[in-house]
Amino acid sequence: MALFYINRYLGDDEPTNSKNDKSRSQILLQKLCREAKARQQQLKVQVDTTDEHQEENQESDGSEGAQGRKRKVKEQTAISEESRKKTKRLSREPMESGSKPESKEDANTELVNEKLCKEIVQLSSIGTRRKTKHKHKGTNDTDEFPDNEARTLEVSEELTESQEKRNADLGNPQQQEAKEENDQNENQALPASTSTFTILGGFERKKIQKVQRVLPQWLSKPTPINKVIKENLRAIEDVPGIHPKLIQKLQANGIYSFFPVQAEVIPALLESSKHGILLGRGGYRPNDICVSAPTGSGKTLAFVIPVIQALMERIVCRVRALALLPTKELAQQVGKVFSTYVEGMDLRVVIAAGQKPFAVEQSSLVEHMILGYRSLADIVISTPGRLVDHITKTEGFSLQHLRYLIIDEADRMIDSMHHSWLNQVVKAVYKVDEHSDPVFQRVEPRVCTAASHSRLQMPLQKLLFSATLTKDSEKLQKMALYQPQLFSANYTAQEWELPVTPGTQQLPAVSVKNKYTLPEGLTEFYVPCELNKKPLIILYFALRMKFSRILCFTNSRKACHRLFLLLCAFGGVPVAEFSSRLSPSERQKRLKQFEQGKLQILISTDATARGIDVRNVTCVINYDAPHFIRSYVHRVGRTARGGDTGLAFTLLLKVQERPFLQMLSDAGRKELRKQLVKSDYLRPLIPRYEEALKGLQCIIKDEKKNNLLT
Repeated sequence: MALFYINRYLGDDEPTNSKNDKSRSQILLQKLCREAKARQQQLKVQVDTTDEHQEENQESDGSEGAQGRKRKVKEQTAISEESRKKTKRLSREPMESGSKPESKEDANTELVNEKLCKEIVQLSSIGTRRKTKHKHKGTNDTDEFPDNEARTLEVSEELTESQEKRNADLGNPQQQEAKEENDQNENQALPASTSTFTILGGFERKKIQKVQRVLPQWLSKPTPINKVIKENLRAIEDVPGIHPKLIQKLQANGIYSFFPVQAEVIPALLESSKHGILLGRGGYRPNDICVSAPTGSGKTLAFVIPVIQALMERIVCRVRALALLPTKELAQQVGKVFSTYVEGMDLRVVIAAGQKPFAVEQSSLVEHMILGYRSLADIVISTPGRLVDHITKTEGFSLQHLRYLIIDEADRMIDSMHHSWLNQVVKAVYKVDEHSDPVFQRVEPRVCTAASHSRLQMPLQKLLFSATLTKDSEKLQKMALYQPQLFSANYTAQEWELPVTPGTQQLPAVSVKNKYTLPEGLTEFYVPCELNKKPLIILYFALRMKFSRILCFTNSRKACHRLFLLLCAFGGVPVAEFSSRLSPSERQKRLKQFEQGKLQILISTDATARGIDVRNVTCVINYDAPHFIRSYVHRVGRTARGGDTGLAFTLLLKVQERPFLQMLSDAGRKELRKQLVKSDYLRPLIPRYEEALKGLQCIIKDEKKNNLLT
């Protein structure tokens, strides 16, 4: 590419991209030197001739000689400018061709030629600038031309010598490397040019700081409750505000002391209804209550007692308390607790969870009168789907007098918010009735202003309870809570008994170490095993370890049914399954048999993992490892309830151990103990187990045929 520039500069149109012509640069430089010498000689001759005739023609031809010299200077200047333009225009052609040298020697030669080309072009521009200056000086121009040509010759000779030295250095790679290092050092030593622009670069990799979660104050500073139950019991007489009738009911049911959760939450709820259900504390709207406590800590009784006491003195029967639960079994269980403590009072409890026909539930909720409809329920226990059906399809069913909205297992209920059941409930509460007096119409609360407090109306208070209550503020925002207060039973006395600042009653900020809390009396293990040995380990716990009541969890209804059939085929173990394959009445029957000790093993899906109070469970076995930490917490929480002791085993394959233990570690759980079951303990069960497997195949085939026929 450099040779192309040299040829264009000299006016040579011969192509210069030949790979074999390596000495062309030397030839062109020699040609340049010869032409410079010839021009110098011509100029000397012209100078001598001018000196001879200068005296003779000084007066007559002075003006004509000056004009001729100026004309020549203009012509030479025009020629040089034209050649430079031609060089710039034609220089793009070799750039586009992009021919590359084949060897390292060719590459070095090409670099040298490029440098020479740049020096020649610079020399040409210098000469042009000098000639342009002489254009404005008159008769003194001819005195400087010989010096310019001599300077051109000297520079050409210097370039020739430098080219020879560079060509000699190309054969010595060590000298070439040393030369390149010296050039780099010289370039680094050059001072940086000052500029007003910001120089980019010099970026350093910085350690990215982990984003810290910032919680609202009510989540970051909850009201702490001690999670140790037996050591922190409180007598029911010591809890202020409880009605004597309810104290008698509690004692009649064998309850003489409250758990820590009940002792803290019940007074807070009674305080909000101290002046009646129409007004909160000081006449203002009461705070919403959130309770996060382990399974079996007495959360149900914590909202049953204050709700019943607030409605004891009601005159007209209206739906003033609504309890929503995720499953029918939970609704049945909560309804039983309410019915126990309203016995002998003029309060009516109705369960509308789908266990009875829809028409039967409608007749138990409302009664058609001559002048309209009359409510037959003070407290309604339902599931979200069934409740929406009654709101839209049951005529006369009204929630306009609702005072308490109780949401049990709140984390699961929040996950089902995509069904928009909460919006349906809120619309029903603040529904505008054309036939009622506008003075008594309930208006959905907006921004707190003087105008909004000018009229009194019954407030709607939300009560959330869960063992795994989320701390995701984005999810909790869907519940539209009003100045919520959180009670958290995730601490021991050593974790939250910190010194309080003198003169203030504000609790100190508590650092939450564990994301979820399990019962104190629970002992957890994991059992490494192979897939085909899982049923043998279940049989080992039942037949060799003699565990009386084993609640076994699977991840699917199909796995639950197959394990049930396999254990039935093995024989010798009273076993039953509990899943959605059974009707609600059949499931209730199985639970009763299990509580009475008639069943040794109850195989279940997660249907019994949520809130079901199964008494006297000695052992929980996770036949299939749960995928989520919340599922694990609710499963193992079926034992060690109410301060009792219990065992929990999780059967893990080798590939499941690391992710499962990591999941528990991320949730703040301590590492589980490892329980090994030796093959020698299982060997006596293998012959009978293999026969049961053969019988299982026949049973499954028969079931498939029956399903095809039906």
